[in-house]
Amino acid sequence: MAHKRQAGASLLTVIFIVGVLGVIGAIGLQIFPSLMEYQAALRAINKAKDEGTVAGVRSAFDRFAQVDDISSVHGKDLTIVKNGDQTEVSFAYEKEFHLMGPAWLTLKYAGQSRPGR
Repeated sequence: MAHKRQAGASLLTVIFIVGVLGVIGAIGLQIFPSLMEYQAALRAINKAKDEGTVAGVRSAFDRFAQVDDISSVHGKDLTIVKNGDQTEVSFAYEKEFHLMGPAWLTLKYAGQSRPGR
């Protein structure tokens, strides 16, 4: 009777893979709300840029930010530039997430309004 060699992952390999996936999942759960806030901020600057004046754009962004629960960037943080008859609005900010011990994850976000009216 010939012995068949077993194929497959060992228990240690499975535990290692589950551990790595768990760490990636835990980090992802911390980052996901931050990504959603960034997307909401992009939508808000694209809506607010049509207000005309710098003060109007800032005020409109703050209203949209209050509705969409955007806390990382405020109207006063926006860079607003008139380019001919178009208004360009941009922002940049950083978010830090504590992983464990001395380890931190820093994400740098930057967004700019879409061209056009």
